[in-house]
Amino acid sequence: MEKLANVMVQESQSINDLALSYPESNMTGSITELDNYVASGAISSMGGVQVTRRNVVRYGSLGIAASCLLFTITNWKAMQYASPKAIWNLLFGTGNPPFEQKEDASSSQRIQQFVNYISDVDARKSTTIVPEFPSKLDWLNTAPLQLGRDLKGKVVLLDFWTYCCINCMHVLPDLEFLENKYKDMPFVVVGVHSAKFDNEKDLEAIRSAVLRYGITHPVVNDGEMNLWRELGVNSWPTFVLVGPNGKLLAQIAGEGRRKDLDNLVEAALLFYGKKKLLDSKPIPLRLEKDNDPRLLTSPLKFPGKLAVDVLNNRLFISDSNHNRIVVTDLEGNFLVQVGSTGAEGLRDGNFDDATFNRPQGLSYNAKKNLLYVADTENHALRVIDFVNETVRTLAGNGTKGSDYEGGGTGTAQLLNSPWDVCFEPENEIVYIAMAGQHQIWEHKTSDGVTRAFSGNGYERNLNGLSSTSTSFAQPSGISLSRDLKEAYVADSESSSIRAVNLRTGGSRSLAGGDPVIAENLFRFGDHDGIGSEVLLQHPLGVLCGKDGQVYIADSYNHKIKKLDPDSKRVTTLAGVGEAGFKDGAAMAAQFSEPSGIVEAENGIRDINNHNEIGGLNSAILTNYCRSSITLNLYILILSCTSKNSRSAGYASQ
Repeated sequence: MEKLANVMVQESQSINDLALSYPESNMTGSITELDNYVASGAISSMGGVQVTRRNVVRYGSLGIAASCLLFTITNWKAMQYASPKAIWNLLFGTGNPPFEQKEDASSSQRIQQFVNYISDVDARKSTTIVPEFPSKLDWLNTAPLQLGRDLKGKVVLLDFWTYCCINCMHVLPDLEFLENKYKDMPFVVVGVHSAKFDNEKDLEAIRSAVLRYGITHPVVNDGEMNLWRELGVNSWPTFVLVGPNGKLLAQIAGEGRRKDLDNLVEAALLFYGKKKLLDSKPIPLRLEKDNDPRLLTSPLKFPGKLAVDVLNNRLFISDSNHNRIVVTDLEGNFLVQVGSTGAEGLRDGNFDDATFNRPQGLSYNAKKNLLYVADTENHALRVIDFVNETVRTLAGNGTKGSDYEGGGTGTAQLLNSPWDVCFEPENEIVYIAMAGQHQIWEHKTSDGVTRAFSGNGYERNLNGLSSTSTSFAQPSGISLSRDLKEAYVADSESSSIRAVNLRTGGSRSLAGGDPVIAENLFRFGDHDGIGSEVLLQHPLGVLCGKDGQVYIADSYNHKIKKLDPDSKRVTTLAGVGEAGFKDGAAMAAQFSEPSGIVEAENGIRDINNHNEIGGLNSAILTNYCRSSITLNLYILILSCTSKNSRSAGYASQ
């Protein structure tokens, strides 16, 4: 998601960024001038009223205090995550070992350096003892654990994460690497889920995330963020290394720290192994993936996004966790799948040989019968050619990039977690919502060049007249306006809907988000209204309908909403605001984190439901946390349970 200070490579999201981003420069300037004024002993007259030094100080201080109070009240969601310990850590650091490595230093020398550091920390009487997990917390993948009982004698890596966070997703391969490397050693990873959004506090939502991300280590739901506050954590993800005696050895924030974590874990195992403090008895696991029958019966597995070919009566579904693209007709009848093995991979070729890795966004080129795919965890843009029945990679090569400008051609240009795509037919450009580095990119099909189009890479909700004065926060949905002059963006981490000018690369706000403080990514909720008074919660999908209205998959509110781009008014069309799988009248229906939405010209009908979603006469939706097909009048819902026999042909082959 985001990082400690406002730097270009933002690898984690910091709570304290918000407090520090308040216009302190103006405040500091005012205080300096005030000090000079007071020191001069001056008394001035304003409107015949004498102004004394005492009154200036008194009322100036009251004004500053009132401003701080107003800031705290209006941004209480962000402030509730702050703690005195976090502020202390921000100001004075956490006493980590020096991670800089000399050019001529070997790996063994670096590990020995960490052994020496751990020896010093372990010997200190002032070393922090990590507090115990509260007894009433819910656990996943295991029975409840205690540091002083079940984890005693083990080197423990606590991963503070929240499942919406793109940076938290990026570090999962690092954790898997460590778990595999030290699987026969007394080493345990524990995910401490510390929710940003209200929806993420729900145990079932976290369970779905554990299944979706394939997490097999213990996870505790610390919804009230007890450990977060006690350890002074201030960003996602943060890693805390704990010794077998419960002592805090290191606290590291951000992604891209695999080598540091690997060396620290190896050093800790060496040091405590020599001290005979390790216990190799394994932790008993009870994996969620082995206890959820939906994973065996569902024809789809956490589908992400959709595209539609109305002329040929086809629906395209990114069956994300089956690593394939499924094609059906508009009644849900299976036609073909692209990527048949279900295995993760990045391989071009025919429909049977091609492989994907958690694909998300889709966009159809009707003129050439092509489907563009945001192959998210391959960090690649792919294209499916339905004429020749082949798959080809247009950009990216499977490696996560950190290039904020681009301009390369073909697979030489690295991407970073592309989440959605839309195709602009006049200029034949594919626009990419690059969630991993908070930008909108473009791929020109004419010359194969892929480059940054809008956004400077800072994770903020900042609108500007140009590309470089605009910032996004994990854009996850994108759709073109009817006149092709703008692209509407679901800016998920700022909980807002934005519009990007396709001529200048600048942006404007349509609904949601903080209209004043760009760094405040904690203004979320569920409230209809106009413009900035609207509250959304991590929207992942957006669609400009044929009527010119913008339709929003308000994912963490489990609702579908409509936005008028002219008046900026937002109204709820469907959903009760609680996760579930229920058909029926629009305002009684239940969704579960809907993430994709497309419009089908002729509608999808089911004689058992005579229902319509507002002005969107024919909508098709994906529920991110659900995994099968069921039909009602104008909506196709992808859900966790398999209730429709017509979906049976979707099973992974």
